[in-house]
Amino acid sequence: MNEPKQAEVNIGLAGHVDHGKTSIVKGLSGKWTDTHSEELKRGITMKLGYADTTLYKCKEEKGKYTTNPEECEEAEVLRKISFIDCPGHETLMTVTLSGANIMDGAILIIAANEECPQPQTKEHLAALDITNTKNIVIVQTKIDLVDKKQAKKHKEQIKKMIKGTVAENAPIIPIAAHHQVNYDKLIEAIEKEIPTPKRDPNKPARLHIARSFDINKPGTPIKDIKGGVIGGSITQGEFEIGDEIEIVPGIREDGKTRKLETEITSLSTEKDEIKKGKPGGLIGIQTKLDPSLTKGDNLIGSIVTEKGSAPSVKKEIEIKTTLLKENVGIEKIEPLKTNEDLVITAGTDTVLGKVKKIFKDTVKIELRKEIPVEKDKRIAISRKIKARWRLIGYGEIVEK
Repeated sequence: MNEPKQAEVNIGLAGHVDHGKTSIVKGLSGKWTDTHSEELKRGITMKLGYADTTLYKCKEEKGKYTTNPEECEEAEVLRKISFIDCPGHETLMTVTLSGANIMDGAILIIAANEECPQPQTKEHLAALDITNTKNIVIVQTKIDLVDKKQAKKHKEQIKKMIKGTVAENAPIIPIAAHHQVNYDKLIEAIEKEIPTPKRDPNKPARLHIARSFDINKPGTPIKDIKGGVIGGSITQGEFEIGDEIEIVPGIREDGKTRKLETEITSLSTEKDEIKKGKPGGLIGIQTKLDPSLTKGDNLIGSIVTEKGSAPSVKKEIEIKTTLLKENVGIEKIEPLKTNEDLVITAGTDTVLGKVKKIFKDTVKIELRKEIPVEKDKRIAISRKIKARWRLIGYGEIVEK
């Protein structure tokens, strides 16, 4: 039984804080994605968490799906997938939006022991709408904490919430995560509802950076120092060891950006070294960069491309905007105003901007820093409402 080394699809987990997203990932992959010290201390996901797992089907039992091949007499490998665990806390919505931009599908987690919708449940659903994430499975968690009547009532609340949204036809799978109940039905739904997208390997390779770091321990001798590492998801094309690459915008210093050029020295998934990186799943790329350039997630938001194919970067953009009808069910979304501050999320990059001019169909926004401009890519727009940055709509960049 040959288990694939690289995942072929990214599946995001979205939903309100403490509804069980990280527990679901742990149950399916065996990995606890809250690995940062502050996350463990506070009990919430603060950064994007990642975990790979392989899906299997037992040949001797029709319809038996699992992530543990030892449950089968003979297991058929279906595919390997990557989970992206998005934070549910309202103050971390921009992190969730950056994760949504590299998802191929999503699992929306909704706890049965609370009224539906909770604020971030609805806001995360709006994020999936904005990023056009159509392949969705809904998981009704904590089903063991309510009786049958409450569970049915809650399911009707979910159906009412998703009506008219991108998730309207998504299946609803009840789960008792801590008892491992219905995980097989969840895996079956993932296989049916979140297919692996068709990819064109001949397109120029491109990766959105979601993490960057220095893997050298303090005191490492200079001769043993390894180059900086970047991590993220390839959205098109393929990367190989030895490829010459560009990173844009790259390093931001004194209000200016500096494109980086380097070479790939190794490629890896969560557990394995690979020779070629393909779209789908999350990979790490070791480079010849000075590790001081990649430490502390310094390159989050940049794009990695083949040398000579990097997109342009701009500090001023003109966008055609579409605003939501309401903000997480609290109030009506007012039109944009000249000189108001906004937060723009493009790919895995998040940047503060100011509305400079409002035209009939478009809005000109001056950004605090340059961002890569990709044709036909949606960008999310957030506004400060009651001291919080709230998702209010999306924009499509107008090329000039």
